[in-house]
Amino acid sequence: MIDETASASLSAYPAGVDRSPVGAFDGLAVSYRLVLGQMRSTGRIVALLLLSMTATIAGFAVGSSESATVDQAAAVIANLGFAVVLPVVCLVFAGGAIGDLRDDKTLVYLWLRPMNRWPIVVGAALASLTMATPIVLPAIVAAAALTGVGNGLTIATLVAGIVGLVAYTSIFTMLGLWLKRHIVWGLAYILIWEGFIALGGRGVAQFAIRTYTRSILDDRTGADLAGADFSTATAIIVPLVVGLAALTLASWRLSHQDVD
Repeated sequence: MIDETASASLSAYPAGVDRSPVGAFDGLAVSYRLVLGQMRSTGRIVALLLLSMTATIAGFAVGSSESATVDQAAAVIANLGFAVVLPVVCLVFAGGAIGDLRDDKTLVYLWLRPMNRWPIVVGAALASLTMATPIVLPAIVAAAALTGVGNGLTIATLVAGIVGLVAYTSIFTMLGLWLKRHIVWGLAYILIWEGFIALGGRGVAQFAIRTYTRSILDDRTGADLAGADFSTATAIIVPLVVGLAALTLASWRLSHQDVD
């Protein structure tokens, strides 16, 4: 079904906007290509690659120590890879996926097309995931392998990394749509909420994605990580459900807001 808001806006199209109806798949593809193109900034990519490499270097440093333990190795992955590198990279890409299009007045050309809104949001999230995954995942998996404590940590890191990428990308895509200062609010969530407040107990910890990535590491390796209270199944399912809910909310928001 064509979104009613878009249909009512056909008479207000700016010059150059295609008025032909767009199917869901085509709309997703258009959004994906547009967002992916505007994310390809060499400076941004290099900076985030350097950030990701800090996790790899830390993993190598742990592996170089003759007294390295699983607890120490898992703590490095959890406290640097999953608490800093992964969410920050996702914030930079996903937060600006729709936010940057809105700020440079490009979003209106998608918003006014006669199409559903969810393909725009999902296409933006997929583009963000496409950019973030090759920057983050190889770096943190390599860090886990370089610790030298066994394949258990490497596999757990891979699984937790995928879960974290999907969840953070979805959440920050929504955040970038709702808020203009998405970087500020995103960093506040990562550093203040997840970094401090969520460590106060199980009740608040369940609202932090890092709790679930830590739980996967803890459950699959036997490491003793603070705040890792969930089983692997719960730690995988909950963030994915949260990610789906975030994209659904973002789609609803886009359907009910005016875009300049």
